[in-house]
Amino acid sequence: MSDIYVLCHLLLLLLLLSFFSTTANIADAATLPSDISALKAFKSSVTPSSIPSWSCLASWDFSAADPCSLPRRTHFTCALSCSPDSFRVIQITLDPVGYSGSLSPLLSLLTHLTTLDLSDNSFYGQIPPSISSLLNLRTLSLRSNNFSGSLPSSITNLKSLETLDLSRNSLSGFLLKSMDSMTGLRRLDLSFNKLAGSLPKLPPNLLELAMKGNSLSGSVLKSSLGGLTQLEVVELSENSLTGTLESWFFLLPSLQQVDLAKNSLTRVEISSPPAGGSSDLVAVDLGFNKIDGYVPASFADYPLLSSLSLRYNRLRGKIPMEYSRKKSLRRLYLDGNFLIGQPPAGFFGGKSGVSGSLGDNCLWGCPASSQLCLPSQKPTGICKQAYGGRKGKPRS
Repeated sequence: MSDIYVLCHLLLLLLLLSFFSTTANIADAATLPSDISALKAFKSSVTPSSIPSWSCLASWDFSAADPCSLPRRTHFTCALSCSPDSFRVIQITLDPVGYSGSLSPLLSLLTHLTTLDLSDNSFYGQIPPSISSLLNLRTLSLRSNNFSGSLPSSITNLKSLETLDLSRNSLSGFLLKSMDSMTGLRRLDLSFNKLAGSLPKLPPNLLELAMKGNSLSGSVLKSSLGGLTQLEVVELSENSLTGTLESWFFLLPSLQQVDLAKNSLTRVEISSPPAGGSSDLVAVDLGFNKIDGYVPASFADYPLLSSLSLRYNRLRGKIPMEYSRKKSLRRLYLDGNFLIGQPPAGFFGGKSGVSGSLGDNCLWGCPASSQLCLPSQKPTGICKQAYGGRKGKPRS
């Protein structure tokens, strides 16, 4: 009997230890109440009819499970990540299923959040200024939604932010005057909104800048981009930028791709890279502007340049011979200008790998058999008018 008594006590002790261990694990895994409140507010601001039964948000059942508890078999199965140490919510990345609703200001309670990605859904309304409380945020992507209103000025408080993508929404109003306090920002995309104003002073460590398809005006100033030594990509097409694109711009040390097409630029100044220096410039698109003057020959001095578009501007004179000798150049669009003379023979040799167009100019002797010569050249009358009544001779 004594052995049985001891055995029973041992079994009871093991059961108690197992119970307390399980209880302790559940207590440790409990999500911070303020995080739960924020998640509840976030889900409740989403229109229920826009939540498919098979979606991530449909699995968020606060009555059945704790958001950060493991394992997640049937509840909180996706779109949510927690820190294993602090059991704080660190990531919300929604599936793109067309969720609709506003963005709850209570998201600001998720102070450990590093990623908020609601891309490719149908959220609407203003971006709440309280989002600036998410000081640990590194990625904020609200791309391809229906957000409206102005860009909150408080967003510049997000010093840890590395990626900000608010493209393809309906944001309006003027750009912020300065964003240079966002020292961690590497990628900024505000494309295809309704934003106006001039370019702000931009973050110093920016790699990629995209503000295509807005209503930006003014010139590209050195005070905005001049100190961006790491900038690789500039996409500012489909705006209303004016004035001169100065030579300092193309000498930015890390610049690789430039798209400033479909603006109202009137002049381009370009210098060769400094002696002994290098340039990573690969592609330049300045098409569909109002650029006057001669085709800048100095583009040929950029060793890696493979794509150049100056199409549909107001350029005059001859095509620089340097372009036909440049081995790296693979795409060249000079169509839609008022260029004269005979195009360099080097473009039409058997070894030439250049594609693009020299058409719709005032050239002569452009081989009809070459795709480069399409479309056909301008009528003689238009060319004479452009050159003061004398085809092929620029006005003095």
